[in-house]
Amino acid sequence: MSYSDETRCIHSDKKLIGDHPFGAISVPIFQSATFAHPDVDQSSGYDYSRESNPTRSELEEIVSSLENASDSIATSTGMAAIVLAMSVLPYGSHVICTEDLYGGSVRLFKRLEDQEGFTFTYTDTSDAENIVNAINEKTKAVFIETPSNPTMRVTDIAKVAEITGKNDLLLIVDNTFLTPIFQKPLLLGADISLHSGTKFLSGHNDTLAGFVCVKDEELAGKLRFNYKTTGASLSAFDSFLVIRGIKTLHLRLERQQKNALKIAEALKANANVKRVYYAGLEDSSGYEIMKKQATGFGSMISFSVTSSELAKKILKKVKLISYAESLGGVESLITYPLKQTHGDVPEDVRNRLGITDDFLRLSVGVGAL
Repeated sequence: MSYSDETRCIHSDKKLIGDHPFGAISVPIFQSATFAHPDVDQSSGYDYSRESNPTRSELEEIVSSLENASDSIATSTGMAAIVLAMSVLPYGSHVICTEDLYGGSVRLFKRLEDQEGFTFTYTDTSDAENIVNAINEKTKAVFIETPSNPTMRVTDIAKVAEITGKNDLLLIVDNTFLTPIFQKPLLLGADISLHSGTKFLSGHNDTLAGFVCVKDEELAGKLRFNYKTTGASLSAFDSFLVIRGIKTLHLRLERQQKNALKIAEALKANANVKRVYYAGLEDSSGYEIMKKQATGFGSMISFSVTSSELAKKILKKVKLISYAESLGGVESLITYPLKQTHGDVPEDVRNRLGITDDFLRLSVGVGAL
C-alpha cells in the first residue's frame, strides 16, 4: 500500500508503529555503538552503528519513501552528503555545475581540484544548452541546485536528465530548498537527490544532518560501501530529531511558502528594494518551469537593496528575524551571503551573479503574518 506524502512523513511506506518495541509511538533511540550476535555467522541485522542503526534505518526509510528512492543514506551533515556523492566519481573526473552554487560546495570542489585531480565547469544550467557545450571526454556528472542558492535560478531537471542519459553521466540534484514534498528529482530523471537535512527536513535549527537519496540499487551499494568505510554516519539521537522534524514537514512548508509569497510581494513594492529573487513570483524567469516540475515554490527569498549601508542597517535592526546562517527552520533567518554562505565564491563570480554588499537572503519561518 502506498500512502500520501503527508502520511509518509509520519510512517513511511514500510515502517509502522506496530513494528516498534512495546508498541512505542515514537521511534526508540537505539543509543548503542554495537549489537550482539545471536550466534556464530548470525546477525540481528545490525552489527555496528557506523554501518547501520535501527533509529537511523527508520529515518532512511521515511526519506526514501518521500523521494521515491531505492535507498537513502543519512549522513552527519549536508556537506558530508555531498562528499559521499562525489566519492563514486573516479579520480580526474570533470563535473559540470550550476554556477550559482552554495559556497560550501564551491569550497569542497576547489579542494577536489587541488588535491584529487577533479575539474569543474560552472555554468548557467537554467539554459540546458550550456551543459551540452561544457561536456568533454572526462565529464562524469552534472551537479545542480534548483532553485539555486542564493539567486533562485531554476533548472529544468527533466531536460538535463535527457542530456545526462544520452551521455552516460550522473545527474546529482541538491534538493535542499524544496524537499521531496515540493520536488522529486529522482522521478524527473536524476540519479542522486541530496539534502542538507539540517534545514527543512529537521526544521528546528537544533541538529545537523544530510541525505544521499539514490535511484539505482547498484549505485546505492557503492555509496553504502564508501559510507561504512569513511564513517560519516548520522547518530541515533540526531536521527530521532530529524524523524520528529519530518512529521510536521508538510505543514511547515505550506505555512512557510504562504508567508514567503506575502513577503516577496511586499519587498517588490518597497522603493528601497532593487530586485527580489523568489521562484514563486509570476515574473520570475523560472516560474513556468517550477510549475511544471515542482508542487510548491518554497520559502527562500533573496533581495538586493539600494545600498550596502541599508543592507547592514537591516541586519543590525532585525528583531523577530535573526541574523544568522542556515535556513529552513521554523524561525525566520536573514543572511548576508557576501560575508557568510558565499565568502568562498570568487569575487568576480559573486559580482556577476549579483551577490554583492547590498544582497540579502531570507529564510521565511512559520510565524503568522
